[in-house]
Amino acid sequence: MKYLHTMVRVRDVDASLRFYCEGLGLRETRRIENAAGRFTLIFLAADETPGAEIELTYNWDADEDHGSARNFGHLAFRVADIYATCQRLLDMGYTINRPPRDGHMAFVRSPDLISVELLQDGHLPPQEPWASMPNTGVW
Repeated sequence: MKYLHTMVRVRDVDASLRFYCEGLGLRETRRIENAAGRFTLIFLAADETPGAEIELTYNWDADEDHGSARNFGHLAFRVADIYATCQRLLDMGYTINRPPRDGHMAFVRSPDLISVELLQDGHLPPQEPWASMPNTGVW
């Protein structure tokens, strides 16, 4: 058995690519446009784990509300500098729902309300403003 990918439905391709590619640093590995089925599949991966992909599925004509159900759980990524990653996402306008107060773990939500866990590679000492930043919303 081989793990292939996790699929996430998205409402806005550009907003999702901004979050996953510009914000998290993933890269697009391939894209499938299916005019007959009226959907687009966009596969993303981290450079260190190119075989573990996220599939963004965009249904062209869908108006459905994806909701904020928590039965999915979350995606998780190891990052080289959790403070720099969180600051980049914050500067891009995303809310850090669970700040990296401990220098090790944070949570943020994608534009489609998917929880994303960020884990520091190794451990960084607690650092302000993160150490005293409260949780915001849910993740």
